[in-house]
Amino acid sequence: MSKPMGAIPADFSADGAMLTIGGRRVDALIEEAGDTPLFVYDLGAVARRVARFRASFPGIQLHYAIKANSYAPLLKYISKLVDGLDVASANEMDMALAAGNSADHISFAGPGKRESELERAIAAGVTLNCESEGEVARAIAIGERLSVRPRLAVRVNPDFEIKGSGMRMGGGAKPFGVDAERVPALVRTIRDAGAEWRGFHIFAGSQALSADALIEAQRATLNLAASLAEMIGTPPPLVNLGGGFGIPYFAGEEPLDVERVGAALVEAMAEPRPSLAGAAFAIELGRWLVGEAGVYLTRIVDRKMSHGKLFLVTDGGMHHQLAASGNFGQVIRRNYPVAIASRMDGTPEEDANIVGCLCTPLDRLGDDVMVPRAEPGDIVAVFLAGAYGLSASPQAFLGQQAAREMIVGPAG
Repeated sequence: MSKPMGAIPADFSADGAMLTIGGRRVDALIEEAGDTPLFVYDLGAVARRVARFRASFPGIQLHYAIKANSYAPLLKYISKLVDGLDVASANEMDMALAAGNSADHISFAGPGKRESELERAIAAGVTLNCESEGEVARAIAIGERLSVRPRLAVRVNPDFEIKGSGMRMGGGAKPFGVDAERVPALVRTIRDAGAEWRGFHIFAGSQALSADALIEAQRATLNLAASLAEMIGTPPPLVNLGGGFGIPYFAGEEPLDVERVGAALVEAMAEPRPSLAGAAFAIELGRWLVGEAGVYLTRIVDRKMSHGKLFLVTDGGMHHQLAASGNFGQVIRRNYPVAIASRMDGTPEEDANIVGCLCTPLDRLGDDVMVPRAEPGDIVAVFLAGAYGLSASPQAFLGQQAAREMIVGPAG
């Protein structure tokens, strides 16, 4: 029995039988790239997401979390559209700098930063979102040794989370951030040491599709930031409100009502909070900006039957697109949207299992999905591949061939 898939994003269409990405046929894109498997990122789709954010969140800075997708041409493009970049390692920091971003527009979060990473960030002038008192102490000592004034923000572990979020980053005991009640004393330590205090980073969860949950979390974040600032006695230069905006991967999921979230935040920010007077505010997004803009293309190399079930075997798989295989956080495997990209005008007529080339039963890209009849040589498209795709997958597994990447659109 066939199983449902999520919806193909509205950004994509077809030229006859052939899927198009950014107005270009996928067969032509594959020829240009040299072969499959291939990730294609539509910069036009990214630009539309940025424009939608700007219209919905006036006066709020937009930061890009490059952990979602750090492909250099994409990063260079999106850097021109956003106000800041958030990184989670020294390598990501190097990528952000190489894309032409100034250090004062980069912040570095994540627990367990190595001494060498702290030193490189401080020397470059990057803001450290500090995750503990120990990290602050190390950063201050490094700054003194280098004769450089470190830029330090405090990542706050709030006493709430985004309800229904796919990954809960706040509330209770967490490896991320400093428990809220200890933050004022830590900020005073930063200031007394002569370091530059850059504000708060408050991230409560990710992959939320409920506008109500995000509205509640953002209001709670504003109130928490105001309370902390009042205890500290100085407004924070910047309050990073986190992100958490989700995209609909699976059947039955509805897109996030971003406009409603934005209107509620504008209303909440209009309420008087004297302790936040003069503070700037940012929202940090990754998945929502780039996730729907990406497509993973892989070619069918074999068609086979086993105990009455059809298997379409491709030259790609979970070593490139781990999330779509269900092995990146899913408890019960559900299907990402997939299509036979070379038969877009065909009628779904057969129940197929679309599997990769790896020697493991975990390597599934589509589980009992209804598709037009497909043969070896046909192209499979896996959508929602723009975030946590290749960079979040075990590409070296079994020594299979590497995937290619390319951009299309305004800068393609």
